[in-house]
Formats: sequence, structure tokens, C-alpha cells
Amino acid sequence: SAIWLLPVVFPLVMAFGGALGVMGIALPSVEIGIALSALVLGCMVLFATRPPLWVAATIVGLFAIFHGHAHGTELPEAASPLAFSVGFVLATGLLHLCGILISLLSRWRAGRAVVRAGGAIIAVAGALFLLRAF
Repeated sequence: SAIWLLPVVFPLVMAFGGALGVMGIALPSVEIGIALSALVLGCMVLFATRPPLWVAATIVGLFAIFHGHAHGTELPEAASPLAFSVGFVLATGLLHLCGILISLLSRWRAGRAVVRAGGAIIAVAGALFLLRAF
């Protein structure tokens, strides 16, 4: 099911993007990719979009590369790349767990409104980040 697959896909693919960043492999428009991820995924929550699982996994995986690359290029000079990567992947996993728990509010009408409002806030933040990137 998407509620479990997508939060696994994101950190795994993010780790790949992080490895690219650690190795110094350039990825164009990282900030734009991150901003678009907030805008697109926020809109998907806002509008309760339910694409086929393979489409959702592709979208999540694409955006995960940008997030991971940003983390990888931020590797502190004195940090262990492995420990740093494990840390950001675990932190992301915990954030996704929080998102899953918040999504449980969707079982109730008022909860659906709260979840969709959260999607709107994320989408607006993504749009603002996108404007700032240009």
C-alpha cells in the first residue's frame, strides 16, 4: 500500500541522491526540485490525489534525489559520510512516520480538513521557495 511503500522509497532514493552529492556529482536545479516537491506533493495532499502507485513512487523518487543531493553536498568536513547519511535517512524516516500518523486524522471529516489544510500550507511554502529560487 502507498502509505508504507512511499515512505520507504523516499529515504532509499534520497540516500542515492545523497551519495551523488557526497561524490561531488552535480545535479542541476536542486533548489528548484526541492521547491517543486513541496508544491506538487502539497497539492496532492490538498486535493486528495490518488495516482496509481507506480506514478506516486516515480514522483516521490524523483523528488527524493534532489533532497538527498542537497543533504550530501552539506556534509560537514569533519563528519563521517556514512554516519551523516544514516542520520539524515533515519531523520527523514521519522518525519515520514509523523506524516503517516497525521494522515490517520483523515478517518474523520474534521481530520480530513486538517490534513488538506496542511497540504495547502506545504504547497504555498513550496510556491514561495520556488519564487525565491528565481
